[in-house]
Amino acid sequence: MKEAKLSLKQHANHRTVVNLSVDVAIGDKSVVVIGGPCTVENQQQIDTIARRLSQAPVHALRGGVYKPRTSPYSFQGLGVEGLEILASARSRYGMPIVTEVMAISQIEAIAQHADMLQVGSRNMQNFDLLKALGEVDKPILLKRGLAATIEEFVMAAEYILAHGNPNVVLCERGIRSFDTYTRNVLDLGAVVALRQLTHLPVIVDPSHAAGKRELIADLARAAIAAGADGLIIECHPEPEKSVSDARQALSIEDMIQLTHSLEPIAAAVGRFLGTQAAVPVAA
Repeated sequence: MKEAKLSLKQHANHRTVVNLSVDVAIGDKSVVVIGGPCTVENQQQIDTIARRLSQAPVHALRGGVYKPRTSPYSFQGLGVEGLEILASARSRYGMPIVTEVMAISQIEAIAQHADMLQVGSRNMQNFDLLKALGEVDKPILLKRGLAATIEEFVMAAEYILAHGNPNVVLCERGIRSFDTYTRNVLDLGAVVALRQLTHLPVIVDPSHAAGKRELIADLARAAIAAGADGLIIECHPEPEKSVSDARQALSIEDMIQLTHSLEPIAAAVGRFLGTQAAVPVAA
């Protein structure tokens, strides 16, 4: 991991803060919550979610418009139409947008509409994509590969940093295991290790780790206790009707209740659930 010259800490207090908007920053004393559906389905769905979450301690809106699906026959997302729906919700409710990019050809359109570009687990070692994202003037949310070691994860971030983009946020989303009870195994040890090794913000995706909505709240709270800088969680107005990942989607009411439950845990580890403009930390 010595080759990760740009990702690793240079000193104990070396921390990077990544701004999503004037008001939302990841990596400072605040704990940031990103919420929304797995997939953008229509304008009404996104309006309902954004309106409710903007009134809760949820700071950014997630929603997939280009979807990597195991089956080629599954819904693949709304594409540019979905981006326009997300951008419309941002203008009305003031929430920055996070959405996934799967290919170099999608970068331009997504960067024009979204505030943060997400690299999914399957693309963590798509090195051409990582290089291209290094040339984008937008924050990148890099998810850990489903079987990636911590070193491989850090080196994937290094690709983005080495090509000029310093605004990278790491996301632990669970790794594949022999146990099928949960969708993946949430590696909170990796969260602690990454916070010690790197200066990059680290958030957790308990939705993909658990795969079951009844497990998400406890995993989310554990992640904040372990030092995560934030969470990205799936929710839906009617979870059972979600076109993808319905089993792991929270209802909006459960999402709001979960975020409020994080406040005392954040306080216990010297942080707060909220937003504030960030000042980048010098190396």
